[in-house]
Amino acid sequence: MKTYIYQQGDWPKFRWDDQQLLEILGRVRYIQGKILGRMESLGFELRKEAVLETLTADVLKSSEIEGEILDQDQVRSSVARKLGMDIAGLIPSDRGVDGIVDMLVDATQNYGKPFTMARLYNWHCALFPMGRSGMYEIVTGNWRDDSRGPMQVVSGSIEKSRVHYQAPAAHLVPHEMKKYLDWVNNSQATDLVIKAGIAHLWFISIHPFEDGNGRIARAITDMLLAKADGVSQRFYSMSSQIRLDRKEYYEVLEKTQKGSLDITDWLYWFLSCLYKALEASNDILSKTIFKHEFWVRSSMLLNNERQKKMLNKLLDGCTGNMTTSKWAKITKCSPDTALRDIQDLISKDILRKNMSGGRSTSYELF
Repeated sequence: MKTYIYQQGDWPKFRWDDQQLLEILGRVRYIQGKILGRMESLGFELRKEAVLETLTADVLKSSEIEGEILDQDQVRSSVARKLGMDIAGLIPSDRGVDGIVDMLVDATQNYGKPFTMARLYNWHCALFPMGRSGMYEIVTGNWRDDSRGPMQVVSGSIEKSRVHYQAPAAHLVPHEMKKYLDWVNNSQATDLVIKAGIAHLWFISIHPFEDGNGRIARAITDMLLAKADGVSQRFYSMSSQIRLDRKEYYEVLEKTQKGSLDITDWLYWFLSCLYKALEASNDILSKTIFKHEFWVRSSMLLNNERQKKMLNKLLDGCTGNMTTSKWAKITKCSPDTALRDIQDLISKDILRKNMSGGRSTSYELF
């Protein structure tokens, strides 16, 4: 019985109905053009800030999809350093954070370079710099060997586990990946946005590594979307939208991997997800413009670096209420100093008391 898509006799000759995709693909291409046009109207520094926001969100959300929560400040600092941005408040980042940032920046900034086995191996090593995934040692910088059994996507407890998908046997992976890489590098006939959707599905179906396949699949998607846009600067985050639609993502993926080589439904979902990601990019652009205008208006009114650091946190969407004690803890100053900082900003109409109430007085941007 042919349970999985790669067991079909004409694998991997995917097919789809162009007519069913025509309308949604047209909408995607239209909004892509609008966003790129809007970005061109912004100055160089604002574009860099938008790219910083987008890549930071991409790294955070791609990891969240796998159940890993990264420190936002570390990710933002790592992205800024990788992009050569000299901004205030950068903090050290650990090797795991730097690794996923390195992978995503290479994918998007170098989208025109050949996509080789060595490049994929480098990405995998960057994701797991210690050669471990949680408590377990894993094979890094090489295809999986299935020494611990077949590669399966499983949910539920050990007693009530459910196998959603079983990938091709390890001995087939080198041959499968050669076909895949040849197609990514040489196939010219397919629209690049469609190609990004196929590449994502194909890679995740081979599941060539012991761990990290989801994050790498999303990096490949970003690489091909950057190529489709024709620019290395990223202004929308596909991973953020997949994170929001994660349940639906896994459902359509499982259905497709257990179906025929007609992947029209998968591509329609992928294009719809991409369209929503493009729409959401307006929030990133609006936030970037707001931050720029805020600093133009307020930077000369600040008395110290503590104020600048905390205002940046508020502008970046600092979670939880901003209280005097929180200010003191983050800036490593006394509560009295924190209160003076806050009162100074209130007097300059930069901060105000949060009127929603609560056990402690909190503050928000004016």
